[in-house]
Amino acid sequence: QVQLVESGGGLVQAGGSLRLSCAASRLSVSINVISWYRQAPGKQRELVAIISRGGSTNYPDSVKGRFTISRDNTNNVVYLQMNSLKPEDTAVYYCHSDYWGPGTQVTVSS
Repeated sequence: QVQLVESGGGLVQAGGSLRLSCAASRLSVSINVISWYRQAPGKQRELVAIISRGGSTNYPDSVKGRFTISRDNTNNVVYLQMNSLKPEDTAVYYCHSDYWGPGTQVTVSS
């Protein structure tokens, strides 16, 4: 059974940084499209980063220049580096590749 497990969330002050990890089991991150989504209370889940099989990346304007998605093929992990965090980045962050992980909470205080 495919498993995606996120980690690295926490509480950080505005302007700070966090790096989220998504560890994959029974799914190779090197040959699959992997995405990060987030969902804030009362809002729809939204895409924040995607990495293709070829390694190209894409981001919505809301996080472009602040978030970076990358992958470690050897350890089968996908990362989301988040810099210059804002209170509006507060959400549960999910890893996705046909399957969803349980999510990790990110809280940015002002």
